[in-house]
Parts: sequence; structure tokens; C-alpha cells
Amino acid sequence: MSEISPLLKRSLVDQALDQLRRRINQGVWTVGQRLPTEPELSAELGISRNTVREAMRVLAFSGLIEIRQGDGSYVRAVIDPLDTMKALSRCSLEQARETRHILEVEAIGLAAQRRTEEDLVALHEALGVSGSHYHGDLDSYIACDLVFHRRLVDAAHNPTLSELYRYFSSIIGAQLRQTLNITPRRQEVFDLHIELLNAVEQRDPERAKAISRQLINEP
Repeated sequence: MSEISPLLKRSLVDQALDQLRRRINQGVWTVGQRLPTEPELSAELGISRNTVREAMRVLAFSGLIEIRQGDGSYVRAVIDPLDTMKALSRCSLEQARETRHILEVEAIGLAAQRRTEEDLVALHEALGVSGSHYHGDLDSYIACDLVFHRRLVDAAHNPTLSELYRYFSSIIGAQLRQTLNITPRRQEVFDLHIELLNAVEQRDPERAKAISRQLINEP
């Protein structure tokens, strides 16, 4: 019996998740709305409070709800971010490149107009760390490069763009892994990052966007 119980419990949690997700997706509970309490959900769904609690933890982990200690649980999104990540993981190299042109280039143009002195300090720091790894381990360099690009997008001071870019950054990492899987890596490619930061620092959005396009199109 002890070997079967975890499977049964998992099945009940899955059923609870399906019902809770359906209510959120159908707009029964809207973004920002406080969800019913665990006892109320337990009674409504006809399952134990422990099962409800575990299902709620999964929803919180996936980003659909936010659990506020001492206050309750609130809807954070109506589309499961994990489903979005699954869809992103299926995009091709060319689709990833097209999306970067639409998202990243325009964000960097805004960054060139809106960056602050604090942004520049963070960008110079990130680029310095990235440069120190450029000719070393590929995964280490990609991790550092993504930090630099995220800070560029963050310098646009548009939280929505920053959030979208964070979702997409894992796909960008996969793209970089394919395009940079050569040894030695070309120094002129990294030098474009220096030129890009210079354009942002000089508040030149058109030049910054042109260099960003060039970087994205690198073979």
C-alpha cells in the first residue's frame, strides 16, 4: 500500500491542478484576485486540504499564482509560463533570430535613449566579466553574455520588455551555443559588444540598433 499511495496522491494533485488551471484560464478568477481559502477549495473540489496545498505550491512555482504568507493566494497570470517556455523551446534558429530582431533591437534603441548612469556602471561591469570569459568555456561565456544583454534591455526601463526578454533568454542561449561553437572565437564579434555599449552610452539609438542587428545576424 505504501508504494501505491504516492502515485494516487500525485494523480489527485494532477486533477486538482487541472481544475484550478481551468478556472484561471476561463477567467473565473482574474489577475490580482484573491483565491478562495484552502478549506473553501477543498470543499469545492471535493479533495483534501493537503492535496489543495500541494497543487497551490505547483501553481506558485509555475508563476500562475502568488502565495502571500498571512494574507492568501492571488492570481498572477492567466497563461501558465511553463506552457510558454515549452512553446519557445520548439522555435527554430531562424525564428529565434527574427524574434530577437523584434524584441531586443527595439529595446536596445530605447535603452540608448533612457539609460541612466547606474545602468552604465552595471553594463560596463557585465561587459568586463563577459570579456574575461570570451575565449574560455563556452557555457560560462554565454551565461555572462546573457547578463550583459539583459542589463541592456533593462536599461530601456520597460518592465514588460525585461520580463519578455527573460522568458526568451534561454532560447537566445541555445542560439548562441550553436553560432559560437567555434574555436578560437573571433575577437571582432566581441568588439561589436564594446561598440554597442559605446552607442548606448553616447545616446545614439540608431547606431545602437544597427550594431545590435549586426550581432544577431552573426553566423
